[in-house]
Amino acid sequence: MQKTLNVALSKRSYPIIIGENLLNEFHHFKLQAGQRVLIATNETIAPLYLQPLIDMLEKNGVKTDSIIVPDGEKYKTMETWNTILTALLANNHTRNSILIALGGGVVGDVAGFAASAYQRGIKFIQVPTTLLSQVDSSVGGKTAINHPLGKNMIGAFYQPQSVVIDLNCLKTLPQREFSAGLAEVIKYGIILDEDFFNWLEIHIEELLNLDVKALSYCIYRCCQLKAQIVAADETEQDMRAILNLGHTYGHAIEAELGYGNWLHGEAISVGILMAAQTAKLLNKLTDNDIDRIKNLLIKAKLPVIRPKHMSIESYLPHMMRDKKVLSGQLRLVIPTKIGHAEIIDGIEKEIVFESIQRV
Repeated sequence: MQKTLNVALSKRSYPIIIGENLLNEFHHFKLQAGQRVLIATNETIAPLYLQPLIDMLEKNGVKTDSIIVPDGEKYKTMETWNTILTALLANNHTRNSILIALGGGVVGDVAGFAASAYQRGIKFIQVPTTLLSQVDSSVGGKTAINHPLGKNMIGAFYQPQSVVIDLNCLKTLPQREFSAGLAEVIKYGIILDEDFFNWLEIHIEELLNLDVKALSYCIYRCCQLKAQIVAADETEQDMRAILNLGHTYGHAIEAELGYGNWLHGEAISVGILMAAQTAKLLNKLTDNDIDRIKNLLIKAKLPVIRPKHMSIESYLPHMMRDKKVLSGQLRLVIPTKIGHAEIIDGIEKEIVFESIQRV
């Protein structure tokens, strides 16, 4: 059931390989005997997958070092980024070394950013181990760290040389983390593919039960949709911004409550509903579509009610630091029907507050 697709970016094109037991198969990593790698992973993933990956690589003649960083969104920081750079320096890695990011979105983002900066850029490989990272953050070359004043505000567009998605890693993923990943999955259906959204309504239980056939199709379709957008707009000058549906609202929740208190996907779930309410207030989305979106999020075991201890007024300062803001004007991605979204400029703060209030 192995599948491969390509992110078409001319000389920076790379494959995404999806299947089972891929961590045991050397040829997927596009490495050669004698090369040196640093594997960056976290405290949760290391006991599960680090040593088997090291053993497989070294058996094939690859020299490996590793660095284990703390687990969680609150560690997506300058300090963690510096820890990875220090490991590269301390082990005398060169411009020919390759950094492997083994973990979820935090590890992938921080390690990718470290790869972009080390000796002005070394190659790196994404090995995502969470659903969220497999369908979203490992694909497209967005690398970043958080700042207390804003999420993902410090980083670089830097593409991996390959993405290796082993479905078996999802077997050790906690239910809450898996559901968080489904928020990004559902997002793709809302903004780009009505047929995929319809498929999710039918097959969501199979995904929650880790049915391999359903997972393989789901992850492939999400990566395919994202690859198409990235190939058309790599550095988010235009249409790639629609991939941020719910993120402007959701990032405000993450930043205000403290990174990690709400998982990224949980905040995005609520953010998607806030964006849907914005669309409703602008007469661009029907109540029926909002109900379908909300019901699917509920089936995915995601929150659909905002954190009530967070004031409505506290959203706006975070939202105004969003990367989509232009000339002081708030820009939001809103769904206009299932399968289509638009970027709207200059939305009044009264509409934003009412959208938040409704969720």
